[in-house]
Amino acid sequence: MLELYGTQIASRLLLGTARYPSPAVLAEAVKRSQTGIVTVSLRRETAGGRNGGAFFEMIRGLGVRVLPNTAGCHGVSEAVLTAKMAREVFRTNWIKLEVIGNHDTLQPDVFALLESAKILTDEGFEVFPYTTDDLVVAERLLEAGCKVLMPWCAPIGTAAGPLNLSALRSMRAHFPEVPLIVDAGIGRPSHATTVMELGFDAVLLNTAVAGAGDPATMAEAFARAIDAGSQAFGAGMLEPRDMAVPSTPVIGKAVFS
Repeated sequence: MLELYGTQIASRLLLGTARYPSPAVLAEAVKRSQTGIVTVSLRRETAGGRNGGAFFEMIRGLGVRVLPNTAGCHGVSEAVLTAKMAREVFRTNWIKLEVIGNHDTLQPDVFALLESAKILTDEGFEVFPYTTDDLVVAERLLEAGCKVLMPWCAPIGTAAGPLNLSALRSMRAHFPEVPLIVDAGIGRPSHATTVMELGFDAVLLNTAVAGAGDPATMAEAFARAIDAGSQAFGAGMLEPRDMAVPSTPVIGKAVFS
């Protein structure tokens, strides 16, 4: 069971809601994934003067917890204002905090992220910060009041998979009691299994599912892969060895003299 800000969540898969071919496909993907949390970008759904009311009502009807997202924000004031609007729309103190600093890599602006996180936690938000795998930044986010960290494993939407396993492994070891959710860059179920085998608590996906030929089936595949990785980590995996070790014992073996 996954615990986030005191809330128990059965699934370790968080699912984004953007870029699906249709609301019906999104709803089926959510169902097949058995996720307990979906992320929603308030800014994206209301961009260009569109009314996101119908979409937001559909999301509420999915019967899962909503994690609003400040996706697309590039500064402190923009991120904070978007978070406050999201709280009004969805009636939740949860917020996935994104403050983008680079247009090409969509890497977080960690300085603006820290400032925004401090402002929002002081105002009662429960912040899920999208961050890098930098340990110092992670420590500062925890000091700012965050109780969950969401490090990337590759740039958003690249489907490249974990680019720096050593850094992710170090983050897990450095923060053994902090819920860590890998966010961004995962493209295949095997990528999700890999990070879960490192001991991460959950994975957040969007593009890898929404952009698949069959999003619902892909969502189910990711759910199984995440469960497999989590179970393997909990079971205690065999570590690589430098030398071969026979699986059949030699004690008691017949010896010819």
